[in-house]
Amino acid sequence: MHEHSAHEGHGWHAGHHGQGWRPAGPRHRWLEPFVLVLIADGTRHGYGLIGRLNQAGVAPGTLDVGELYRTLRELEVAGLVRSTWATPPGGARRREYELTEPGETRLGEWAEVMRERARLVGEFLQAFEELPRGMGPAASATEV
Repeated sequence: MHEHSAHEGHGWHAGHHGQGWRPAGPRHRWLEPFVLVLIADGTRHGYGLIGRLNQAGVAPGTLDVGELYRTLRELEVAGLVRSTWATPPGGARRREYELTEPGETRLGEWAEVMRERARLVGEFLQAFEELPRGMGPAASATEV
């Protein structure tokens, strides 16, 4: 895995209950793994991506459409996705996206990063739950 491709500039930090992950860097760069996995899963156009990203709580509040399209442009320039114009029956013309082979490789790299982050979050939560009663979750709830 290319360490720089998945780690640099991300500053990964967990958000608070239901707000997803918050980046320390530009949010549109943070969207990359989510956009790649949704395109791989069959969501091919911008409005579908916005809906699924908002449903997943990737950004606190509602995701800015401009951020999504900047991310899609960057992914296309980098050769990770390609787009074509399509006109669905009875619908307006729209740009549809698909992963390229390098995009599939990058998605695999992101999966490795996310697995490691999930392991670390699990380790943290286990240590937190094992704190003495005066410092653990029950104390946090009563001290607020």
